Amino acid sequence: MEFLIAHWLDIVTTILGLAYILLEYRASLWMWAVGFLMQLLGIVLYYQKGLYADCGMEFYYLSMTIYGYWRWVAKSQNSKSAGLPIRHFPRRLILPWGLLMMAIWGTIYWLLVTFTNSTVPLADSFTTALSLVGIWALAHKYLEQWFIWIAVDIVTSVLYFYKDIPFKASLYALYVVIAIFGYMKWRKMTLR
Repeated sequence: MEFLIAHWLDIVTTILGLAYILLEYRASLWMWAVGFLMQLLGIVLYYQKGLYADCGMEFYYLSMTIYGYWRWVAKSQNSKSAGLPIRHFPRRLILPWGLLMMAIWGTIYWLLVTFTNSTVPLADSFTTALSLVGIWALAHKYLEQWFIWIAVDIVTSVLYFYKDIPFKASLYALYVVIAIFGYMKWRKMTLR
């Protein structure tokens, strides 16, 4: 019981995270509402665990949740389709977004090393930088966003086990599997 009390925030955000990924797998609009609540609680959890980049990223996620919801709804109202279609990540954006991700990674790493007591600045800054690109790609409903999340989820799972966030760590390990299946499902739904 003491363990559950000590990890209650980890447990709640894990349950919300599982609901979120299943809704994302289904390309459901409801994922944005679940994600918003999960991110609010994630701010507290990550701050408590000293994962400052992840904590800061949750504020970005909150804004991207609103943006993603708006894009999915606006596109469905502006077309006769059932919503924003799943598309491929435009090739012309790969290099700019890749360079941006590397610059963000380096900047966040420097900030963590310089201004915090982070014990995991390299991994924390990597997952944060890559996640910034991933959530943007999800908001645009790009198929390849699943590849980004697979990389993030693998590193995050290891990082969270290390930082004693076992429930979320297990969830991120499960995310890897769901992301693989999500990619296959979305690929069948992608505009050609």
